[in-house]
Amino acid sequence: MKHTKRATSQDVAELAQVSRTTVSFVLNGAAGISIPDETRQRVLDAARKLNYHPDAAGRRLATGKTHVIGLVVSQTPDRVAVDAFLPQVMHGLHQAAQQRRYHILFHAQEPGQDWLYTHLIRERHVDGIVLSGPRTDDTELVKLYHEGVPIMLMGQLPRSNIPFIDADNSGGAQMAVEHLLGLGHSRIGIITNAPLTYTASRDRLAGYKEALKARGIKLDKRLVRTGDFTEASGEAAMNNLLKLSPHPTAVFVASDVVALGALRAIKRRGLRVPDDVSLVGFDDVPAASYVEPPLTTVRLPAYGIGWGAAERLIRLIAGEELDQLGVLLETELVVRDSTLPAS
Repeated sequence: MKHTKRATSQDVAELAQVSRTTVSFVLNGAAGISIPDETRQRVLDAARKLNYHPDAAGRRLATGKTHVIGLVVSQTPDRVAVDAFLPQVMHGLHQAAQQRRYHILFHAQEPGQDWLYTHLIRERHVDGIVLSGPRTDDTELVKLYHEGVPIMLMGQLPRSNIPFIDADNSGGAQMAVEHLLGLGHSRIGIITNAPLTYTASRDRLAGYKEALKARGIKLDKRLVRTGDFTEASGEAAMNNLLKLSPHPTAVFVASDVVALGALRAIKRRGLRVPDDVSLVGFDDVPAASYVEPPLTTVRLPAYGIGWGAAERLIRLIAGEELDQLGVLLETELVVRDSTLPAS
């Protein structure tokens, strides 16, 4: 089979009657180079006629940019595999990056592996990073930010000036618990979505506490349990809550995935949701509306978080100033069949 010879930058230069350097500057979008509009158009027309596209290495040499952003998720790979919320976030991230001709390099890292995204930056694999799930014990992240590395958080890091986009985790959690309080429940448990080193987990716990405080209900620490991203952690935490006498009549689980494990634990005890225990989740992952009973939950704007993170990061990479440090997106309570008035 005869193969058509691939056009080169030299072919474009000859057709446009310019140097290869000029071709590189035009097609790779080199900043700070003044090229007459007529010359620029000749190069673009020649490249289009020859179906020529610059390779990534050439673009990197000409612009000093990789046109790649790193998505770093602070979870182990096995937890990422069961994270039903992440695909919606990645869809938004990909759409925004694609509009600006950026690619995405994905990394999952567990606590103690903060050097991973340091290498991504130092070895110039990426132009900047989006970090999902910032942790309060991550000192490397703050160090990179102060060195001028473009960073966008999906989540917030208290006492830092790192730009972020996030959902209103505290407000969403408060809304979930207020729903249960409004149904007459007063003995309400909580299972967090993750360990409390994760800021989203702390914020959702804070919303739970605020809702109880507003109703004059004293916090019972025995009703607070910690999840760890997975169904198994939700099942174990729920089993502990059900051992209490009396056990809670309602439980707010700060992650739908973790809530699926809690639902399993309740059923295995021979109890019913919502007749014996009302259950509210968080995230509104696709599976939440298909379990039995369909799960009342707090809907996060997953696509919007991903899209906004990429769009804001790419603006930082381009040297633009953001009009605000952080963007906080609203949540929505979705009432289904897993909650009932207290008996």
